[in-house]
Amino acid sequence: MHEAVDLQDVRERAVRSYYSEGGLRKWVSEKWVDIGAPKKDGKYQPCGRSKGSKRKYPKCVPLAKATRMTKGQKASAVRRKRAAGNPGGKPTNVKTFAKK
Repeated sequence: MHEAVDLQDVRERAVRSYYSEGGLRKWVSEKWVDIGAPKKDGKYQPCGRSKGSKRKYPKCVPLAKATRMTKGQKASAVRRKRAAGNPGGKPTNVKTFAKK
């Protein structure tokens, strides 16, 4: 009986630790960029596009991930995202890294 209480305590501490270090809140607050629209100076445009914009369908990833991706990985992700299209006006989720 004593061990069950300890396991519960361990679980609670793990959950508290996860949320205190960020988790979903950290993921949402990251700087998201469009890897399909790089600027000439090597930076990226912010994620998304305004209504009526003529920009191509954006492929958004956190800036930290974008800087770690190779040129080929970025091109592949953007190509797959745009090939999936935008049926029904809803965003389409496409994996950033293709399966091998």
